[in-house]
Order: sequence, then structure tokens, then C-alpha cells
Amino acid sequence: MRDEPPAAGGPGSGIRPLVTSEEPGGRKREARQWSPLGGREDGVGAVGGPKAAAPPPKHGRGSSSSRSRNQSDSSNELSSLKKFEEIRKANQAIAQRFANEDTSSEEEEDFEGQQGKIVASTFTAYSSHIGENSSRELERTKQYLNDAFQSGAQTCLICIASVKRNQAIWSCFRCYCIFHISCIQKWAKDSIFLVSSVLDDDFGKKDHPWPCPKCRHPYEQSQTPTRYYCYCGKVEDPPSDPWLVPHSCGQVCDKEFKPLCGHKCLLLCHPGPCPPCPKMVSITCYCNKAKPVSRRCSAKGWSCQQLCNRLLTCGQHKCENPCHTGNCPECPRVSRQRCLCGKETAERLCASPQWQCEKVCGRTLTCGNHTCEQVCHRGTCGNCPRSGYRACPCGKSKSALPCTEDIPTCGDTCDKPLACGLHRCSMRCHRGPCETCRQEVEKQCRCGKHSKILPCHKEYLCETKCIKLRDCQRHQCKRKCCSGNCPPCDQNCGRTLGCRNHKCPSACHRGACYPCPETVEIKCNCSATVLVVPCGRERTTKPPRCKELCRKPPTCHHVNQEKHRCHFGSCPPCKQPCEKALAKCAHLCPATCHDEVLVKQANSRQPTGPWEQRSEPTFIRTAVPCPPCVTPIPMKMTAADEETKIVLNSCKNQCPKQLSCGHRCKATCHPGDCPQSCNQKVKMKCACKRIKKEVPCSVVTEEKVLVECDEVCQEMKQKASEVELEAFEKRLKGRRKKNKKRDTIETKETAWQKYRKYLMFPVCGIVLAMVAFYLLQLS
Repeated sequence: MRDEPPAAGGPGSGIRPLVTSEEPGGRKREARQWSPLGGREDGVGAVGGPKAAAPPPKHGRGSSSSRSRNQSDSSNELSSLKKFEEIRKANQAIAQRFANEDTSSEEEEDFEGQQGKIVASTFTAYSSHIGENSSRELERTKQYLNDAFQSGAQTCLICIASVKRNQAIWSCFRCYCIFHISCIQKWAKDSIFLVSSVLDDDFGKKDHPWPCPKCRHPYEQSQTPTRYYCYCGKVEDPPSDPWLVPHSCGQVCDKEFKPLCGHKCLLLCHPGPCPPCPKMVSITCYCNKAKPVSRRCSAKGWSCQQLCNRLLTCGQHKCENPCHTGNCPECPRVSRQRCLCGKETAERLCASPQWQCEKVCGRTLTCGNHTCEQVCHRGTCGNCPRSGYRACPCGKSKSALPCTEDIPTCGDTCDKPLACGLHRCSMRCHRGPCETCRQEVEKQCRCGKHSKILPCHKEYLCETKCIKLRDCQRHQCKRKCCSGNCPPCDQNCGRTLGCRNHKCPSACHRGACYPCPETVEIKCNCSATVLVVPCGRERTTKPPRCKELCRKPPTCHHVNQEKHRCHFGSCPPCKQPCEKALAKCAHLCPATCHDEVLVKQANSRQPTGPWEQRSEPTFIRTAVPCPPCVTPIPMKMTAADEETKIVLNSCKNQCPKQLSCGHRCKATCHPGDCPQSCNQKVKMKCACKRIKKEVPCSVVTEEKVLVECDEVCQEMKQKASEVELEAFEKRLKGRRKKNKKRDTIETKETAWQKYRKYLMFPVCGIVLAMVAFYLLQLS
């Protein structure tokens, strides 16, 4: 990792990390904010250079405090401006990064390579047992791992929001769906409350389960998640590691395989179900006839393809199927078998030898007067049902009579309870059912608000409609004469689900609706790569990155376009050489393809006034003609005269050489030296720069023309000097007023100033005499 300089976020800077987010491939991105507590202590200000030198000390009261105050104010102002500028640049860089949605192929390859490395490291221990040929067994688990890296693939179905790397989660043990731990806690609490409020007389005292929002798997109240664990459940609050699967601890999973085989999962902590067991075991076939062979534990059952030959349930035939798992099937053979009474025979499966015909038995009973009325049966028919002691219809008297005679009525009151359950039959002992109760009683309606005298067998219902709310707490019961136990609401819920696309199809209920069970496929432009997301996430999920090549036909004259990946929108500009045959020669155009060049379109409409805003320029893609050929060709000229050679060798463009005066030669391409007579117009001014004239450059270099000042210039100079003199006199008067007090102060003369006139004359005379004497001696 690269160390950041102290000015960008070190201990001495005023910038500290505020938010750390993940980019594709695990790279961290830090957004920084300015802290007013920051400052530098190493003698370097926030601007990045040394601190400004302190001003010289001033004598007087309060000089040190004012100096320190001014210095601190200036340094704080400079540091604040510098930090504000740094933050502005950082925010602009981040905004530009997010605004640029098109990622380069190199970044995509880096992200995919890093993702592949993480998935490969997760499957290292597993792949060492199974090799690379059994990838089909890992497709489901690999799909969960790929979804963990795919943007928008992991979505909390409760809040319909993305599950980020640094958020606490909970995973269902059955469907392995991932939820925010705060969302699943609220879901469990609301589910238990709704069930308890409807079913419990003593509210909240029973242990009601709560369901998973996706698979409806029930969980006990004690299983409500309270802590954030990794997928394997070993580490609480697993740290976020960019080189591991999100929410993984990086340790071996160690969960027991399902179905139970005694072995444990060898993958690193991972989402989703564990793959099949990769261990090798020695096991025989289903029929135990073949020798044991080494097979994968997840596929240890195998058939030797020999005949089973186990005895079937019929007890007569053997199983003719090849070696198979489980019990043998029923015997498939057909044979003629008699029914239970032995009167009929039929061809039936050997596996079901017992069957009944539809004929009544009809054999004479032991009494000799009646016949058996049972349908085809096995064994004896039994005694006559009319033999022995029999009771009268009301059951109060019993008598023993021959089976050919009926028991007479006793003449007593029937006294059997009627269907109403309140009264008894008042008729004499009789055969058949008792009649309905016709006794008149005062009856209350079902809701208990009204009463009326009616026959006992009739039910009394009033016309009052129930105004209580049903269990959904949204709709009234409105049932006539309701007993108070209102039935469940039979209307549809119809509320809009969290996906904002569908409505709840369930019956009207209390609380939040279940998440939308629908899924949406987000496809790339060519539909080769598909990303399945929960309904409602298609508006915020970016399309998946497709590895296929773009299938759009080229829009230029080339037969094949440059290879690039599938994308939305228009293809990037073609960068192949044009290679069209030029019109005036036989060469090919070497420029980059220019069939679709972005050209600014001129807007002919002008605004009528300053109140109208100018329209933004429009750009169109159009074909641009090929540039002229620049390929040099050899030319031989032998018979042409000098003028013709000069014309043929000239490119007809302006000569690019510079003259001695600095201007470019105006002549057409020519051989030899350029003419020195420059005709370029230049401006000349007089000494006061009032008069201007345009003359040829050659005249200026030869100094033939000079621009002199006229009378107007002289008058202007005189006026300017007078103005300066007046200004100088005003300034001088102001200085005299300020220095008036200073001039009035008397100064004492020193001894030298007082007697220097008397001393200088004799000294000068002595010097002159000595010089004259010295000159005389020399002569």
C-alpha cells in the first residue's frame, strides 16, 4: 500500500477519514472531511510551505499581543483556505469518478481477476479432493459466491435495499437468503405480535414461531438473531477483509454435510449451501454382491447391474430388476385368483392375491330362517342378528322371541332426547325416528341483542349488522346477527408491495405484507449475461458486465469493427486506418477512420437581445473527406527549362521561412534565399505616442521614415508638465505643514561648526607652502 503524505490526512493535517467504501475488486475509497481541530506542529503551514516570518517587534503597550493575534489570524485564514481548496478538489475528483460510468477494460479485468482469486482460494481445500472435473457439483455454491461480489445481487427482501460489506446480516438456515439483522429482528417481533394478538387470550404468554420472509420456514422465539456472526457461525462481528468473501471469517466452514455422512465441509466460510461431500469411501453395491470400490461420499451409492434375485412379497417369485436401492417393487406377474367367498375367479397381479367380489354372501345362517347379508367375506357368517334378547323401540323393556317375530312396542312414553337437546319425545313407544321439537320457547338471537318466542327447532337471527373490525383491523364484519367471533377477512389485501410493481395477493391481514416473491432478470445489451434480482431492484441495479464481444455491425466502411465487449449505447469511434483509395493518386488514406467524426454544427439563429440565452452548440456525426496525400514521390526533370522546374518543384503554399525582420516570407514556395524587401505593414508612433502611421516594414528597417510630434503634441506636453507642477506644489505644501513643528526646534552648534572658518585658512596656507617647497626641491 502507498503511504499518504501528512498533508492529506496525517496526524498533523486537518483532514480525517469520514467514510470508507469498497470499490470493485476490494479497493478502499476514503472520503475525507475537514476538521477544525487540525493543525501543523512541524513549522509547515496548511498551505504546504514554510510559515511567514513574524513582523518586526513594535515598541509600545500591547505590541506582543497584537502581533500574535495578527499572526494566528493570518495562519488560520491561510490554513482554512487551503483545506477548503483540498476538500473541493477531492469532492470534484470523487464526483468525476462516479459520473464516469464507463470503466476501462483493464479495470474490469483487474476486478474479475481479483474476484477469481478470492473464489479460487475459497475452494482450494475442496478442489484438492475432487480435482477439476466435477465442477457441476459446485455450481450452486459458486453462484452464491458470485452473487456476493455482484453489484445489487444481494438484496434484503424486507427493506428492498442492497446488503453492503460493512453491514450486519443474518442468513436463513433453509433458503440461505440474506437479510439485515435489524430488519429480521423487526420482522420477527412484528410476526409474533400479530399472531399473539389474534390467537392468545393471555396476550404474549405463548411461544409462537415466526417465519422466514422468503421460504416461510418457522423459527422459535429463542432463535431470533441478536448477534452478527459470519456464515459458519464461528466469529462474532467478522471484520471486513477485501481479500475474503463479504461477511466471511476466512476459516474453514466445518459444517456437517447434508445428508449426514459423518464428514464436514472443507470450504472457507461461505454463503449458501455446502457442496456435496468430496471424501472418498470404500463401499459395495446396493445388493452387496460386488466387491467394495472407492467412490465419492456424496455419490457412494452404485449399482453392479446384476440381477437382484431377492424374494418378493408374494413369496413365489424373485426380483428380476438389476441391482437397485431400497426395497424391491411388487411382483409384476399376473395369475388367476379366487375372491374371498370363492364364487368368482379373475386374472390379477400376483402382489395382491386377496380381493372381494360385489356379490352378497347369501348363505343360510344357523337359525335356518335367514341368510347372510354381508358382501363377499372369508370365514363363517356368524349367528343370526335377531336371535337372543331384544329390546322394544324405546329400549325400556326386553324379551326373548323367535327370530321370525318382531318385538312389540311397550306402550310407555318414548322419552328419548330430541334433536334440540333440551326436550324429550312425548309420544308413546314407536318405531322410526322421533319428530322435530315443536315446543315454543323464548329465544335470543345469535348476537344477543334481541329475543322472540319461536318453536324450539327454529333458529332466530336478527337483521343487525356487526360493526366490529375483522382480524385485519381494516374492514368491518358486516355479518347479520354476528355472535362476536367474527370470521377472518375474506377480501384481498391489495396493498402495494415494497417493490412498487405488484400488489399483495394474500387475504387481508394485519401488519406488513410479505416481500414480493417475483424476481426480475437484468440482461446485458446482447442478453448473454443475466442477473436475477428481487422485484423492485431493477431500477437501481446496474446491468451485469458481459464478457461477450459486441455484436453490433460496424457503422463505418470497414467490414469488421475493432473487438470490444458488449455495451449499451453507440459503439466507440473506429480507430482503424481508413485505407480508402485517394481520388488523385493510387495511395491509400493512412489517417484514422473518419466516417463518423463529431462536428460542431453552426447555429444560424442569433438571439434578439441580451435577455435571451444563447443555445448550446450542437454536434453531429458526419463523414469527413480524406486529407490530401502526403506521400513523397521521386520526380525526374531533364528537358524542362528553369521556370518550369521551379513551378513543378513548388508546393504552391506560402514560404515558411522567416526574414531578417522577423516576419514570414509572403512569396509562394521558391528555391534560394527569400527577398529581403518585406511589405508587411507595421505601425509607427511619435515620441508622445499620439500620432500613428502604417508603413511597410522595409522602410522602417532602412530608417527612411520618422514620425515627429506636431504642435498639438507640444501643447499636450506643456499642459501635462503644468499639471505635474501643480500636483508637486500641493504635495510640498502638505509636507511643510507636517514638518512645521520639526523646523521650529532650535539646535545648538558644536565647537567645530562655530570655529571651522578660522581654522581652515591657516591649515590651507600651510599645505600650500609645503607643496610649493616640495616642487622647488624637485626643480
